[in-house]
This record gives sequence, structure tokens and C-alpha cells, in this order.
Amino acid sequence: MPKHGKKFTKVAANFPKRDNPVANQAEALSLVKQNAFAKFDETVEVAVRLGVDPRHADQVVRGTVVLPHGTGKSVRVLVIAQGEKVAEAQEAGADFVGPEYVQKIKDGWLDFDVAVATPDMMGQLGQLGRVLGPRGLMPSPKAGTVTFDVGKAVREIKAGKIEFRVDRTGNLHAPIGRVSFDADKLSQNLDAFMDTVVRAKPSASKGTYIRSVTVSSTMGPGVRIDPNLYRRAGAR
Repeated sequence: MPKHGKKFTKVAANFPKRDNPVANQAEALSLVKQNAFAKFDETVEVAVRLGVDPRHADQVVRGTVVLPHGTGKSVRVLVIAQGEKVAEAQEAGADFVGPEYVQKIKDGWLDFDVAVATPDMMGQLGQLGRVLGPRGLMPSPKAGTVTFDVGKAVREIKAGKIEFRVDRTGNLHAPIGRVSFDADKLSQNLDAFMDTVVRAKPSASKGTYIRSVTVSSTMGPGVRIDPNLYRRAGAR
């Protein structure tokens, strides 16, 4: 069994037991904020266990959401486009723009966080699936990162758009801000994320959909929130 450090163990004593979830979302987020002990501005994350079987294609949960207050992270956006779309992407705030980046990626360059591409460039990008795919950097129509409206895509990403996808064990993980955020902003970001996840419930999913919801900081313990809050609309 892995052993936790002294700071983690001390902080964990302030948290409710795992079998006693917090009935108030704001209280849970305040606990995370007040007990963050790292010397850097930790990310606040949410982990959701879903009642789905990702082995079946009709039960895969994925989507995107624009967090009202962003993630607090500066995102480096690459746009693979040509012609007039280059200027459009640059005006929207893209960090790297142009068709020449396809070759740069082939040469080993990967200094970006999100890639956007126009549909006419996907033929060239498709050759890089083995490089970009495992790193979660491959543009996708479902994520809104394969589009001719590159300006809108870049602005949404810069504003705090995140993508989520259930993993093989039926869990979702996503950042919802930083411990330096006001509790209200974290709560609004969590609301936006959970509302999107609830709406993404597959019709093939049977039984309880939201099984558990846990929030934590990068280095800190997790706080479980009563999942019933997300099974009843407007109950937060």
C-alpha cells in the first residue's frame, strides 16, 4: 500500500470519511480550498464514476464544455490551416498557425496543448494519428476541433473549453479551476461540467448513472459529494 506524506495525512484528518459524502457542493469545494498545502496554485479536479460500460460503443460518454471561469491554465493552441483561415486563427489568439506544423510534428515538435484543424487538412494530419492519438492531441469533429470556423474554436478553447471522455473503468476526470479561484467560481464551473455530463447520459445506460462525485486538489485528498445532488435538477 502506498504511504502518504505527513502533510497529506494531517490534511486528510479534516475531511469526512469516504462513506460519508458531503451534502453540499460549496462546502466540499471550500474544504478543498482551505486544505490545499502545496507551494503552487494547485488545480481543482473532479472525478465522476458513471454507471456505464465503456466496452460498448453506445455507452461511451464524451463531450465538451466551456467552463464559465476557465481552468486557470494558459492553453497553447495550434491551428493547422491554410489560406484565409490562417489570419482568422491568428486574430482569435491561436499560438501556432499554419500547414507547416504538420512537418514540425513529424520532426518531433509537440509544444502545444490543443490542436485545431480545418477538414481539408485532416488528410495530412491523419498520418500523425500514432503520435497525436495516444497523447489526446488529435483533432476531432466530436470535440469541435475539426472545423472551418477556426476563430470560434480557438476563442472557446482560450475561454476555458475542455473535453472529457469516460475511461475504460467508467470514470471521468476533469479540471474545474485552481485553488486560488473563489469558491463561487469553482462551484459554477462544477455546475457547468456536471450539467453537461448528465445531459450526455447514453440511452443504453441502465440503473444509476452518476454513482459518485469526488473533488480534490492536485496534491490533496478527495472530498466526496452526495451524487443525489446531480440526479435531481436544480438541487445544488
